[in-house]
Amino acid sequence: MAPSKKKHASSQPCIIPGGFAVLSLQFNSDSAARHSLYVKEHKVRAEKSSHRPLDRTLFVLNIPPYCSEDVVKELFSQFGNVESVELRDHPGSTQESGPKLSKFFRPAGKQGFNVGYVVFKKSSSLTAVKSHPHDVPLVVCTEQRPVRTGVQKWIQQYTQSFIHPDKLQQTVDSFMENYDKHKEEEAERQKKEAEQQKEEEEGWVKVTRGNKGTKARPHSEAANQRTLQKEMRKKKRKELMNFYTWQHRNTQKEHIAELRKKFEEDKQRIALLRAQRKFRPY
Repeated sequence: MAPSKKKHASSQPCIIPGGFAVLSLQFNSDSAARHSLYVKEHKVRAEKSSHRPLDRTLFVLNIPPYCSEDVVKELFSQFGNVESVELRDHPGSTQESGPKLSKFFRPAGKQGFNVGYVVFKKSSSLTAVKSHPHDVPLVVCTEQRPVRTGVQKWIQQYTQSFIHPDKLQQTVDSFMENYDKHKEEEAERQKKEAEQQKEEEEGWVKVTRGNKGTKARPHSEAANQRTLQKEMRKKKRKELMNFYTWQHRNTQKEHIAELRKKFEEDKQRIALLRAQRKFRPY
């Protein structure tokens, strides 16, 4: 009875502080060395990405370099249908600041241990993973799923580094088509915004017909209030422009009157000098 009790205790899942479950990994059935994976349910509320649903995503740490995305997908497929696998060199959000590039133009990834995000189709698969016994290892390389390492892996990577010209041309053409389409949509959007702004400045509102079967919505009190405020702002700007125009004209008139006054004073002074015979123009 004692050995049976010990065997039952060793088949329990191993949970470490932080909520991580420890999974044992073995390269092949003949390998004596084992590797540890640390898995946990992905729960990042700040992340708004739809690629990592909170109730179906498994966060995996300490993934060896010889485990590609396909290998990780095959390893965890025994717990349920895997929807997607994402490997990264460090944890982080899926949001990318730059444009999405093709795999031909991406920089070479770092060779080292990775972190992974495994998305299952059902949330029950997460429970199956976390309850997996620690003493039952996950085998990476099998006869049905061989994994290359060492020189064979380097030869495979070198062979795959050569890009077929037709495939590269197809990728470039597809990228340019999407780019041109995006530029056309952006130009059309800017054109519509310019027309709408021009109509608002002229005081006209363009009325368009909606979808068939839809009823016209009456203007709300808030919409009427915004329209009234916009008209008042335009009226104030117009009054201010008129005031500036009147001020400019008034300043010009005052300047001309001052010049005429000085001209008359100069004429009188010259006439006085001539009368006193003291006028010497040269």
